[in-house]
Amino acid sequence: MEEKFIGAHVSISGGIYQAVNRAYQLQATAFAMFTNNPLRWFASPLPSEELDNFRRNCQIYNYSSDQILVHSSYLINLGHPKKCGLEQSRLALFDELKRCEKLGLSLLNIHPGNHLQSDVKQCLLRIADSINIALEKSQSITIVIENTAGQGTNVGFCFEHLATIIQHIEDKSRIGVCIDTCHAFVSGYDLSHVESCQNTFEKFDNIIGLKYLRGLHLNDTKYHLGSRVDRHENIGMGKIGKRAFSWIISDKRFNNIPIILETTNKNLWIKEISWLRSLNKSPHNK
Repeated sequence: MEEKFIGAHVSISGGIYQAVNRAYQLQATAFAMFTNNPLRWFASPLPSEELDNFRRNCQIYNYSSDQILVHSSYLINLGHPKKCGLEQSRLALFDELKRCEKLGLSLLNIHPGNHLQSDVKQCLLRIADSINIALEKSQSITIVIENTAGQGTNVGFCFEHLATIIQHIEDKSRIGVCIDTCHAFVSGYDLSHVESCQNTFEKFDNIIGLKYLRGLHLNDTKYHLGSRVDRHENIGMGKIGKRAFSWIISDKRFNNIPIILETTNKNLWIKEISWLRSLNKSPHNK
């Protein structure tokens, strides 16, 4: 199996098992997907036939759970300051975990939440409490917290926020982080040069720890460093440029985790994946 798991966030239109087919058609060695509509709180249980088809397709095309990063609903806010909103979000997260377990998957990517003008530290503690409750109710899933761009009242845009959440997780073997390159850049972490990439991930290691890195979202950005505006762009077509992505693929510390494109023009995905995989096969990566 390749050292780098590289793919894109593919559609589940027509059935969740179709996500596997679409990843294979992209010649991807990883993929991300939703398990339901990300703009709905809950969904009907997945039919047993669809579960069987998904697992069968993963076996046929050699995708293990380590190569698949499920993305949770956009509506979930685990730091909601009001009880009703918090409970609804916690129930929705538990539903996401159950769906992952039925699919035989192990990585669930979540957005941490929004403080909604409440105290930020208390929001981070509510997020940690929410994750602890969810992990207690599930058995095999690792929850992977994605850094945010810092828009509005987002928390999780700085490494210190993520470190605070992790600090208060009881079972640290089942918590991780997914770094989105667009979000990191617009929240103030420079990735436009090799040296700045090295500095950014050195900060990540010092503040959080690279052992917690369980996924990457590779996205260029339409907006400048520190703008806190979340607008993805295709690789090399935005403010970051190609250097960061080439550096990430060349660094063995990012082996064996899902590396996922969420770039805007899906017609370029197969070209982007091919380019990234070619970097992994180049002599300096051997």
